[in-house]
Formats: sequence, structure tokens, C-alpha cells
Amino acid sequence: MRNLFWSGYRKSVLRDYFEGKSLGAKIEVVDTGDDTDTGGRIVACRERITGTFITTYADGLCDVPLRRLLQFHGNHGGLVTITSVPMYSQYGVMSVAADGQVVELREKPLIEEHWINAGFIVFEPEVFDCWQGSNLEQEVLPRLIEMGHVYSYRHVGFFKSVDNYKDVVEFEELVHAGEQPWIVKEA
Repeated sequence: MRNLFWSGYRKSVLRDYFEGKSLGAKIEVVDTGDDTDTGGRIVACRERITGTFITTYADGLCDVPLRRLLQFHGNHGGLVTITSVPMYSQYGVMSVAADGQVVELREKPLIEEHWINAGFIVFEPEVFDCWQGSNLEQEVLPRLIEMGHVYSYRHVGFFKSVDNYKDVVEFEELVHAGEQPWIVKEA
């Protein structure tokens, strides 16, 4: 098994962490440049990719069952599968009457009609034949969606991204409490 990590920003942290460790897989950290955008990082590794591959932004944890994700991906015939998770508001949401009276307050509710990109994305190598752009989210994926190549694997388990200091504190609280909800509970 071979694992690639493409990086520019803080690449030395990845190299320092993986260098010399035996983790059951060959780990290669590929320097794609500090200014390379998300899609460009993947394209920079194109020659090293030999089959179906999974990418992640590496700023979040999820208990997505990879075997099921890959099975779903293999069954639909598309070139891309984006793992999606339900969207929860980060704010309390109010329903307000015309006169300004608050009718309901729901703290950080599930927004049922929306799913968000959890950042675990499966690609077929043939995707490079129709790859356009260097920004994965704003150029590459929207174009692939227009072409009908993208599917969503809906996951309702644990997902948490680390985007700010508050997220780091929340993760630290989970770890100190001995909780690990990101561990996959797959049979």
C-alpha cells in the first residue's frame, strides 16, 4: 500500500512526523509548492497515481467507513464520489413573527435540506482527462458536476473539521474525556 501526502504549507511537519516510521504503508510527502491550490496539489501527483484514490483536506476527522465509501463509488460508475454529511448550523436559529416576536429558538439545529462536503473524496484516475482548473472546490468539482461525473456518499456518522481555535478546544475536550467518535465502527 502506498500513501501520498501532497503538501506545500507546513510540509516539514508532515515529513518530520512520517519520516522513518513503519506504519504498514509507504508514505511519500510530495512538495507541491506553497502557493499551489487544492486542485493543483492533486494534479501535481498525477504521475504517481495508478488507480482509484481518496483525497482529504486533512483538517477534519470523520468515522466514514472507507470500505462502504469505496463500494458505493464502484457501484455508480462516476469518476468522483464526495462524502457528504448533514449540515448543522453553528448558530442558534430563530423563527420570528412579522411583529418581531420570537416564536421559536433552536440551538445549532440540523439543516435537513443541506449536506456539506466532508472532504473525503474518491476519484478515478480518468478524472484527469476532464480536469479543468486549479481550485478543487470552485473550478474542478463544479465542472465535473456539470458533466455528470460526481456522486455523493451520504454519511450520518461523526464529522468535525478543525477550522479555528474553538474547534481545537472541542477536540481537546473529546480527547481528554477519553472519547474517540472518529473511530470507524465497521463490521
